[in-house]
Amino acid sequence: VQLVESGGGLVQFGGSLRLSCAASGFSLANHVIGWFRQAPGKEREGITFINNRCDDIFYQDSVKSRFTSSRNNSKNTRYLQMNDLKPDDTAVYYCATGLMATVIEKYYQYWGVGTQVTVSS
Repeated sequence: VQLVESGGGLVQFGGSLRLSCAASGFSLANHVIGWFRQAPGKEREGITFINNRCDDIFYQDSVKSRFTSSRNNSKNTRYLQMNDLKPDDTAVYYCATGLMATVIEKYYQYWGVGTQVTVSS
């Protein structure tokens, strides 16, 4: 069982990135996917989740209207499209899978190792 994030990098203020979360060893089709981030010197925070039917999607206010979660079941992959990026979005971004639609970390079982997103001002 493995989750691998990709798509991070350095981007200028106002730019966009799309993060991917690819799963191997199990199907994401029946799991909730949460995206979390940890900025330097701060605790990790949950920013969004999308449930398996894509009919329950939550975004924290800090990313609402700028970030969009989506999925591709045929590729067993979930995506986080990030637009209008700001320096405050600089963090290591993680995807995780669970069975409960929440941004509370303890309800997520499998985690990726994270991908760095850096937004320059």
